[in-house]
Amino acid sequence: MTVELSVVDQDRWRDPTLSARERAQALVDQLTLEEKVAQLGSVWLTDSADAFAPRLSDDLADAVVDPFAQGLGQLTRVFGTAPISLREGVTKLRTLQRRVIGNQRLGIPAIVHEECLTGLAAFGATAFPAPLAWAATFDDDLVREMARAIGDDMRAIGVHQGLAPVLDVVRDYRWGRVEETLGEDPYLVGQLGAAYVAGLESAGIIATLKHFAGYAASRGARNHGPVSMGPREFADTVLPPFETALRQGGARSVMTAYTDVDGIPSTGNRALLDGVLRTEWGFDGTVVADYWAIPFLVSMHRVAADAAEAAALALRAGVDVELPSTVAYAALPRLVREGLVDESDIDRAAVRHLRHKIEAGLLDAASAVPEGAEDVDLDSDRNRALSLRIAEESIVLLEDDGILPLSGDSRVALIGPAAAEYRSLLGCYAFPNHVLTKYPGHDPGITIPTIEAALRTEPGLGEVRFVRGCEILDDAEEIAAAVQAARESDVAVVVVGDVAGLFGAGTSGEGCDAPDLRLPGRQHDLVRAVLATGVPTVLVVVSGRPYALGEYGASRAIVQAFFPGAEGAGAIAGILSGRVEPSGRLPVQIPRSPSASTTYLEPPLGRHNAGITVADPTPLYSFGHGLTRGRVEYESIDAPAELPTDGAVEIAVTVRNSGASAVEVVQLYVSFASGPVVRPEAQLVGFARVGIPSGARRIVRFTLEAARLAATGVDGRLSVDPGTVVLAAGPSVADRSCATSVRITGRRHLVLARAGRTAWDVDHGEDEE
Repeated sequence: MTVELSVVDQDRWRDPTLSARERAQALVDQLTLEEKVAQLGSVWLTDSADAFAPRLSDDLADAVVDPFAQGLGQLTRVFGTAPISLREGVTKLRTLQRRVIGNQRLGIPAIVHEECLTGLAAFGATAFPAPLAWAATFDDDLVREMARAIGDDMRAIGVHQGLAPVLDVVRDYRWGRVEETLGEDPYLVGQLGAAYVAGLESAGIIATLKHFAGYAASRGARNHGPVSMGPREFADTVLPPFETALRQGGARSVMTAYTDVDGIPSTGNRALLDGVLRTEWGFDGTVVADYWAIPFLVSMHRVAADAAEAAALALRAGVDVELPSTVAYAALPRLVREGLVDESDIDRAAVRHLRHKIEAGLLDAASAVPEGAEDVDLDSDRNRALSLRIAEESIVLLEDDGILPLSGDSRVALIGPAAAEYRSLLGCYAFPNHVLTKYPGHDPGITIPTIEAALRTEPGLGEVRFVRGCEILDDAEEIAAAVQAARESDVAVVVVGDVAGLFGAGTSGEGCDAPDLRLPGRQHDLVRAVLATGVPTVLVVVSGRPYALGEYGASRAIVQAFFPGAEGAGAIAGILSGRVEPSGRLPVQIPRSPSASTTYLEPPLGRHNAGITVADPTPLYSFGHGLTRGRVEYESIDAPAELPTDGAVEIAVTVRNSGASAVEVVQLYVSFASGPVVRPEAQLVGFARVGIPSGARRIVRFTLEAARLAATGVDGRLSVDPGTVVLAAGPSVADRSCATSVRITGRRHLVLARAGRTAWDVDHGEDEE
């Protein structure tokens, strides 16, 4: 209950010399029950979400009240809901914040959150490459720099919280949201995710990790599908990236997942939210519900009878804020008065959320919206340059028999629907795909050259003739015309892939789960028909997930781009012309057949077992694969013979480049000869992106902590066990060219926190003439 306070006590929450937590507690002590609950709610002023929002049947509608009545916790996507200009958005935000402040007797503004998975999802903002493209760079410094730029823009226009990054580890390539992830390896996901978080947080934006936890491991790769996974696999595969991003990146918020794991919905899972997240990891930020995840406890999971019961379940589990609009939490005051909810749980959540408002300066600023917000350039030269760098570093050269770069005097038949579709360059959460599909004919708001346009203007390329060949979203085709164009040209460049969208409006993206990994529409038939002509063919795949490419072996070169963003077309053109040196690596494997969708983290029984089954999951291109113009040889790996279970070792990998100057991603893997639990055949434990001039040697020194080798044991405890491991380095998991055995010595060592980044540096070896 609210207590009577002295004037001095009432002013404590205004005292900037106190910590944010102390001020938040002092403020909560001032608020009525209804005012505290209002700080846990939100509002989304939109009609566009009706198809996906929970239906407000009687058991939900009776809890809904005026969201502005007692103040407000958060404003949802003021800029990212409709194609409004920045000036219109800032004007709208100023009006809304004045309304929030005016309805709260102490004048507490709202936190404003936006999506920022591929840059700020707002009209006129730069569309950066999708996260799967960031992952293909293996460049955490560049990801951090990009996130800082995105965060700077958000803070400058009055946004405080970003709903990113996605830290779900890919388990099945058919899942529609593969494009939003950072790949299939927990270490890679964690390191790049932590880098993104650090960049966003350094700009003062609250980074929100999602989706906690297990969302990508749904049965049959279905969106919102249930998750059937044992606790050991969950602990060692799903959870590590979140722990890394919290400890290493400093994220201040976590978003629950829609799914249930072994029958327990994440939004009502107290063992996960309060036990693992807060007690074991020490997280003291906010937990926010994914959009409508609390009422979904009623309508989807059926673990609550009505909205009030769902609210009580979520609050007790540790969910602090209901997004995107207050539906269930409106019932909390009544539940407190009826003795069904403890007011101390509301107080705890309110303190966490108000602390964020204080850290954002909302209680001290003269205005809730920065001066000059309407003049910010959301598509600045800085953003464009970063977007281009990521696009160029992310493109993976899978195959090349020497046909690239293309000859300047060749006649080029450019074939394929993705070559002329700018949407094929963007992820599902880029504004043109995420919002503008609801506004047919609307301009994208930023310049996004197509691959066709980029190739026609690329220096050093010959005459380009374009034929679409087929469509991505339907079965319409003009394959005969494409074949004729190929026959009349010196080389064919076939560009196929995806167009991202929401809930069936695309072939990749949220709710766009695939039945198998065959190219969408008639694109498979198109590629096969062009290859059958015998004309030298370069296949370019621009997609949000890996597709099965095993039937396209006649291609002279294969280029993979994972939604490379608004500058992606120029990056692809540069790879084809030779202006850009390829350096991307696969964060997911490329399957051989459409039915194979297993990741590289398979235990021995998950790999090909000839004579036991005819099903062969061996990929066409393995995790980490990517060609360069160099000819890098892995000469040696040196490590001490022993590693204590609680120690660390330095590992030296020597590489030599006898070809053209190149960027090599040196990858360090571990394999376990035996142990108390089943382990993957090989697992990434370190990587280093290193430039190696022609004729040069480089020595990459990794510092590997034994805790990086830890696994959850039979007893459910994370530990490093004595035994023998093989440490190997190479350009991919399938090409671990040099290896050495190391004996793990000592007693079993229990690990309280997973190891952080495997640090590395480079010695410049003696360069050859």
